[in-house]
Amino acid sequence: MSDDTETLGSPEPEPQGGLDRDPGDWVTGDEPMTAAQRSYLDTLAREAGEELPADLTKAEASRHIDRLQGKSGRLSEDPGQ
Repeated sequence: MSDDTETLGSPEPEPQGGLDRDPGDWVTGDEPMTAAQRSYLDTLAREAGEELPADLTKAEASRHIDRLQGKSGRLSEDPGQ
């Protein structure tokens, strides 16, 4: 490919767990959470009976989402049931 062509991915595979980056290391982790994060976090928090601050950063929101997904069992549910 030429140098001016925009691409996604990498010519080399990432090591195992490459997608599990610490949100604290994200370049944009200090920015306000996205609308999608806010909506999903609101749903998860309601299901868990928790209240969270509405001014979370992207990194903070991601950590809460991971925690609440584990608490609710959303990641382990069988969608075929």
